[in-house]
Amino acid sequence: MDNKKPNTLLVLAIHQLLSNETAAIHALEEIPRELFVPLFCASFKGVHKNIVKAMVKVWPFTCLHIGTFTVREPHRELLTAMLECLQFLPVQNSGSRSPKLRILDLREDSGCKIVCPQIGTKSPACLFSCVHSEHSILKIQSQQSIGSSEPEVQPSNLPMELIVNISIVSGITLREYEYLILLLNKVEDSSGSLHLCCRDLKIDKLGDRRNILNYLNLKCLMSLSVFQGSLIEVNNLLAQVGHLRRFCLSRITCRSLNGRVFRNFVSHLRCMDHLNDLSLNSFVLTDHLETALRVLPTSLDFLHLTFCELSYNDFKFLAECPQAKQLKLLNISSNPMYWEDCEPFYNLLYRISGTLQHLAVNQCILTDSIVAGVIPALSHCSQLQELNFSSNPLSMPMLMRLLEHLTPLMELKYVIYPIPVHCYGRWPIQDTLDCQKLANVQARLKQMLREAGRSDMIWFTYPG
Repeated sequence: MDNKKPNTLLVLAIHQLLSNETAAIHALEEIPRELFVPLFCASFKGVHKNIVKAMVKVWPFTCLHIGTFTVREPHRELLTAMLECLQFLPVQNSGSRSPKLRILDLREDSGCKIVCPQIGTKSPACLFSCVHSEHSILKIQSQQSIGSSEPEVQPSNLPMELIVNISIVSGITLREYEYLILLLNKVEDSSGSLHLCCRDLKIDKLGDRRNILNYLNLKCLMSLSVFQGSLIEVNNLLAQVGHLRRFCLSRITCRSLNGRVFRNFVSHLRCMDHLNDLSLNSFVLTDHLETALRVLPTSLDFLHLTFCELSYNDFKFLAECPQAKQLKLLNISSNPMYWEDCEPFYNLLYRISGTLQHLAVNQCILTDSIVAGVIPALSHCSQLQELNFSSNPLSMPMLMRLLEHLTPLMELKYVIYPIPVHCYGRWPIQDTLDCQKLANVQARLKQMLREAGRSDMIWFTYPG
């Protein structure tokens, strides 16, 4: 007997509509507004381009978000079609349904439903509408409310918002480039009525991107990632940013950490009151980590400091600074710890043992003695879910000892461990790896996990 639940009448009706594109588009004038969301979901998932376009034109709600969907390659043409359907002029619609769409949110994985719940008659009824730009619908409505005593004038263009994430980096595909050009053309065609609200910007080679940046109001940004550039260029960008929650810098050059440019950078960091995720990669901060971190809020959850050439004093500060007291993620990979004194590292782990969920310390030249010294602190990390300490010169006995101390951590599911040094003829030259010795290591660790009753914990490795 088939235990599969039968389709509901709603699902059957939607399938019937989608099977006849002409009928589906015609029905949009008559169907209840409550059916728009399930019909849109089915049309988007099934890549019914013409139906999606028709729905956007008569969308009966203030906002439309795609955040619940994962946009794969076939769906990208739908984003272009939705963008092309935006209407700025008041529509003289001969049909029974006039469009109400004012906020189109094309971000993926934004954590919001297709339509926001109705929260009032005078608000744009969207929980994700822009609150920072002077051209946002909220600000425009506020100004109209202040001047409501004056005679009402019908606007020639309807104010609208387009919420997006933008990536302007080398290597973007032709489709992504065409989509970006369409975004900018839409802003120009709107004669100022369309507010392009970019929440997440990934950008490289700042000097070559000035024309595109002119279209964006950087006050809207919640996340900013800059790859490859000078700190002077970064400072010019940060002067326009207001409310970052996530900030990522990679391969940024600075002539002197004692000069004016770095001091200006720190001044911009001081203004990031809402920051909770900081990532600095290939940004040399030797003996200057304190200068950069001490001005940040004490609510940091995620901290990446990779290839930063951190010194013993930097680690000592990190173990004591209030900015790191509640970290959920710490990535300090590729910062070699040449010293044998593990006290700063121990103090850091012990201090954040109650909140730390993800720890990465790969390629840090961790020796047996350093790991032995921090095992007690690591054993207290009760919330730890993932540990990456690959490409470190550890012996097999130390690896086994570490496994014994980590198996009681019931939240810990994934461990990326280093290949023990005895598996190499010359550590860590990969072409000297003895595959049979590595297979023996893997079998032994697997057996130990089984004996500890931790079949839910996965230990794996790869050549460094």
